[in-house]
Amino acid sequence: MRNIKLVLEYDGTNYAGWQRQKEFLTIQGIVEEAIHKLTGEELNIIGCSRTDSKVHARAYVCNFVTSSRIPAAKFREALNDKLPEDIVVIESSEVDENFHSRYHSKGKMYCYTIYNSPVRSAIDRNYVYHHKGNLNIEFMEEASSYFLGTHDFSAFRKLGSSVKSTTRTIHDLRIEKIGDYIRIYISADGFLYNMARIIVGTLVEVGSGKIHPSSINEIIKSKDRTKAGKSLPPQGLTLVEVYY
Repeated sequence: MRNIKLVLEYDGTNYAGWQRQKEFLTIQGIVEEAIHKLTGEELNIIGCSRTDSKVHARAYVCNFVTSSRIPAAKFREALNDKLPEDIVVIESSEVDENFHSRYHSKGKMYCYTIYNSPVRSAIDRNYVYHHKGNLNIEFMEEASSYFLGTHDFSAFRKLGSSVKSTTRTIHDLRIEKIGDYIRIYISADGFLYNMARIIVGTLVEVGSGKIHPSSINEIIKSKDRTKAGKSLPPQGLTLVEVYY
């Protein structure tokens, strides 16, 4: 048996996230179906994370075990012939039999894109969050520094989600503004459910003058979800990189 690693790029607009679901179209389900058509095998792909409905990925990592003799590098071309246009294999390779795309991950980088303009974008509507009001980037950058380091991020996760530990380490949080587009990059050893979208939602409230930058430290310490900003829509979020 061989362990094959895939790196995928996908547009999540038409999908209910990564994880296979009986009632909905998912990335995992589509990729598994393509592998079945190629190899005849019914198998389970291991994904690096559960991206939500409408969330995108530039370099999503997954792996599967197969008895197929297809050369590892050939899986890319062969699968791309069977996948829809909004899912692409950008790399395929054989890895150690013990490699696990989720458990061996040391961290991830997400990017959230805000379109800050009085008028919404028709072309980019599936890839950005539209915010009409002015945003103070300097305030947002000041606030972002408080997120760096190891903290209990209970205030920045969806209520009702269960997890063994709510402590995570954010290694980098930077804000890039080009024209009307604001991109917020967050690198961490792991993310709680909706954590990235809630952090960005809180930064938007800082930029809007609703939350003072120095209040971020108090919100983190409070562990109170009601004190943080709203969770922004999923289409603005993209998984950029997975670290191993």
